[in-house]
Amino acid sequence: MKSTARAVVIGGGVVGVSTLYHLAKLGWTDSILLERKELTSGSTWHAAGLLPLFNLSYSVGKLHQYSVDLYPSLEAETELNVGFSRVSNIRLATTRDRLDEYHYYAGVAKTIGVDVNFLTADQVKEIWPLCNTDGVIGAIQHPEDGYIQPADLTQALAKGARQRGATIHRNTTVTGITQLHSGEWLVSTDQGDITCEHVISCSGNFARQTGAMVGLDIPVIPVEHQYIVTEQHPAIMERKRQGLPEMGVLRESDASYYMREEAGGLLLGPYEVGAPACYVDGPAANSEYELFPDALERLEPYILAAMERVPAFGEVGIKKVYNGAIAYTPDGSPIVGPAWGLKNFWLNEGHSFGVTAAGGAGWQLAHWVVDGEPTIDMMGVDPRRFGDYAGRGYLIEKNEEAYAKVFTVHYPDEEREAGRALRRTPCYDRMKALGAVFGSVFGWERPNWFAPTGYALSDAELDRPEVLLNHNHPATGDAEPIREKWSFRRSNYFEHVGNECRHVHEKVGIQDMSAFAKCEISGPGAEAWLDGLLTNAVPKKVGRVSLSYLLTSKGGVRAEFTVYKTAPQRYYLVSAGAYERHDHDYLRKALPRDGSVTMERLTTAMGVLVLAGPRSRDVLAKLTDADLSNEAFPWLTGQRISIGLAPVDALRVNFIGELGWEIHHPIEMQNYIFDQLMAAGAEFDIKPFGIRAMTLMALEKSYKLIPRELSVEYSAHESGLDRFISLKKPGFFGKDALLAWRDKGLANRLVTLEVHGVTDADARGSEAIYRGTELVGRATSGGFGWRCNKSLALAMVSPACDEVGTELEIVILGARYKATVIADSPFDPDNNALRS
Repeated sequence: MKSTARAVVIGGGVVGVSTLYHLAKLGWTDSILLERKELTSGSTWHAAGLLPLFNLSYSVGKLHQYSVDLYPSLEAETELNVGFSRVSNIRLATTRDRLDEYHYYAGVAKTIGVDVNFLTADQVKEIWPLCNTDGVIGAIQHPEDGYIQPADLTQALAKGARQRGATIHRNTTVTGITQLHSGEWLVSTDQGDITCEHVISCSGNFARQTGAMVGLDIPVIPVEHQYIVTEQHPAIMERKRQGLPEMGVLRESDASYYMREEAGGLLLGPYEVGAPACYVDGPAANSEYELFPDALERLEPYILAAMERVPAFGEVGIKKVYNGAIAYTPDGSPIVGPAWGLKNFWLNEGHSFGVTAAGGAGWQLAHWVVDGEPTIDMMGVDPRRFGDYAGRGYLIEKNEEAYAKVFTVHYPDEEREAGRALRRTPCYDRMKALGAVFGSVFGWERPNWFAPTGYALSDAELDRPEVLLNHNHPATGDAEPIREKWSFRRSNYFEHVGNECRHVHEKVGIQDMSAFAKCEISGPGAEAWLDGLLTNAVPKKVGRVSLSYLLTSKGGVRAEFTVYKTAPQRYYLVSAGAYERHDHDYLRKALPRDGSVTMERLTTAMGVLVLAGPRSRDVLAKLTDADLSNEAFPWLTGQRISIGLAPVDALRVNFIGELGWEIHHPIEMQNYIFDQLMAAGAEFDIKPFGIRAMTLMALEKSYKLIPRELSVEYSAHESGLDRFISLKKPGFFGKDALLAWRDKGLANRLVTLEVHGVTDADARGSEAIYRGTELVGRATSGGFGWRCNKSLALAMVSPACDEVGTELEIVILGARYKATVIADSPFDPDNNALRS
């Protein structure tokens, strides 16, 4: 065995072998894969081999699309049959919400180049004659979809990797991983040691054990998945004798199962409630081709539903039950990308649909390792989307939930119940008493909106369909009323969020934004370092505030920061709460090695209350002796002031476009400050507002979000960030690539659209944009602007479509609406309210 390598891949399942294959394909032929037993001996061998293209995540959808395109080509390349059966895939809909989900997904699919056909019940019957279509109101079909033989696929990828010069060592167990002073990694095995530049963990069910070797608590725990293979059925055998095509993969989403033909019989795979987490401490050292005892009693509701939908399933005996481990993460999407806190250590783990994602995940991770950047937006699968709150207990509960909800309707406003109320700010109970309906971000509880006192939905208003998966609202305790119904359309909270927007605009509102990621950058080199890292000029005067961006090496947008200068060579940085680990990891890895700059995480030390609206100055003036006038306290500045007894940093910025302040304060003083503000604001009718109101008001200002309008796929100029890019500076990270991208020509332009004729469904983001019959772009965000009384969308479109007045069309839930390009910031374009 060689003692050195460019990269070492740990794990010989389909994901690991795909990663090796793509490294070699990019020229890193000096790469080695280590597998403790035989290739595919973990979860790959018992996988059902399905290739579902359906996914509402842009990142996951692109990975799946690449895989399905790649796999057929491997046979010609390697002369090995991968067993790809392109038989199509049909997903049934028996409820309107499910059909709305499919229409929403069709927009995602269209903009990434995946074909989706809508079918009637009669058309389903033609393709799947054994299917009882009673109650089916529609369906979608992926004609390019199907299934594959996982072991054959893995062997083809392995041969392709070897043909390019990569090496695979089977029956080689990794016993330790150590980073050397040089930055290289020493991978110790029972067959010898290897020194390498990069380590890539693709260890599947062993992910947490591999992570522990380098001090990582990897947020992956497997869950048991069962599927049933039946004996042959005469009707299926007769179809084969007649040479009729295979009926394809059938998914009854509302009953939580998939079904396909298998060797003349049927294969049924339910995703049941109650499937337990497994291998919590990792598999045993001798684990290989391992299955668990079956637990058919858990599958009974799904088996009965399958027999009703496909009576033939109940007419044959069971040949085999497979119950094996599938790796899961808290949100069900894989983790693909750099590990936090470690140089050149990479993760390709947590693949609940590993066969489908393997090709794409290997492709993008290889680009990330070799080129330093992925070629597509990977925020949806970035390992750093979870924080250290995601420990063992949290993972067990959330991963079991993620498994049980594979087939639930994935509403855009869905807030799942497992693992909740783990991270609470001090004012949580006060907000709850005021009617807060909470959501969760990065483990934090945040008010999404506020329900009126005594507000509740009746069973009739919830209108839950008679199907197995019929949860269209958040779970509540026995004594708590149901106050929210999820939907792809304007739901019950629509008018209440509108009331919050109007109240802030007309009077004054208070919001808890303590989930913001916060840190302090200080040291003798702080200013120069930040100036060389971020796009905008770093504030030179104490008390100044700027908005700035961290680019990729190619000129795309990686992160957004509010930068507040608190003292000479001392800066307070604020970024999105959902991306704390992501943003802070990039900052830490970029710190100079000479110690001239230090970084201190302040997220849990500092709370943030937003006070906004035309009466916000009046409220604050009652509590402080600071001069709050425009002359003394202008927009985009901050000051250390006192609110009553409490010292705070008040920043005159917000994300809604109204007069107001962000009040950054020691977290232990939050309730004191909150009570002071509420008492002082009583005469001005102060009321709380939530994230949904904030998001809609931000939309009216054409404010941009990561990873929607801001992405590694879009140049900072395409995203309209020109005024936040200081080209006069000698340089900043990504500047040269940004200029080269600009000079080459921009392929996209971000525009604001007014959508006409909408009555019950606004854009959400990912909808297709057309000019005539030509697809010219995709929506990135959308909603209703209550201050300007317009249905709005932000969209990336081709440059030929960016002029104000251009008439386009947007497809929302299957219907086309006229959409006109309007000037940015349809509310208060001159920022008079912010400056008032």
